[in-house]
Amino acid sequence: MALDYPALLHDLEVETDLLIDLLFSSSEEVWETPTPAAGWSIRDQVSHLAYFDDFAHLALTDTEQFRIDADRLTARGPNFPDHVAAAHRHLAPVELMNWFSESRTKLLAAFTADDPRRRLPWFGPDMSVASSVTARLMETWAHGQDVYDALGLGHPLTPALRSIAHLGVSTFAFAYRLNDLVVPTEPVRVELDAPDADEQWTWGPEDAAHRVAGPAEDFVLVVTQRRNVADTELAVTGDVASSWMAIAQAFAGAPGRGRNSRTVSR
Repeated sequence: MALDYPALLHDLEVETDLLIDLLFSSSEEVWETPTPAAGWSIRDQVSHLAYFDDFAHLALTDTEQFRIDADRLTARGPNFPDHVAAAHRHLAPVELMNWFSESRTKLLAAFTADDPRRRLPWFGPDMSVASSVTARLMETWAHGQDVYDALGLGHPLTPALRSIAHLGVSTFAFAYRLNDLVVPTEPVRVELDAPDADEQWTWGPEDAAHRVAGPAEDFVLVVTQRRNVADTELAVTGDVASSWMAIAQAFAGAPGRGRNSRTVSR
């Protein structure tokens, strides 16, 4: 998939605006609503995004300080995001809203002015500026999904799904290594129906025996660990595709816990 950096930035802006508009229209009480992420309310989802937007901006502007601060944070253990959430629960909703809005605006401006090919540090392997934008897009979509789910609302379908799906495919080997598993050598064909239903997004060889096919939204829900594959319309064929969908993870950090199936006991 060829990089269209302006389009990628636009996708991030769209997902940002959708979430901010939803949050601005919500009452203060709504911010305490539990989300599907165990122990996290809507306020925690927002503080997480704002906090790591600031980290992403630091990676862009001060590599040395980023590494110092990142090492200090990860030294708290694999559950460091929970510590971040707990540390900001004293903030009022308006403070959280302003923090997220201002940090995202500053980050978008920095991304726009930067070279998409420049390498940056992050939690895990270094990445390009373009990959950092994709990571913030994925995080915004995933944590936004938890907010939409908490409120019983549908997540508007946008072209951002393609970039997040591409990230999900690109992290195939990463997911296995993260779980101390041997990376399969057999390829997987991914065929996803785009939101407008008139286009299909594909990855991998056409004749691959192992396959994942279905709605792009469902694939993104699985690779961001917002749905168990059993609760989607994805058709998964072959042992490699099945094992991948059980551990797929498009985000950095420790192996995610995933989500239990709503329809199948585990």
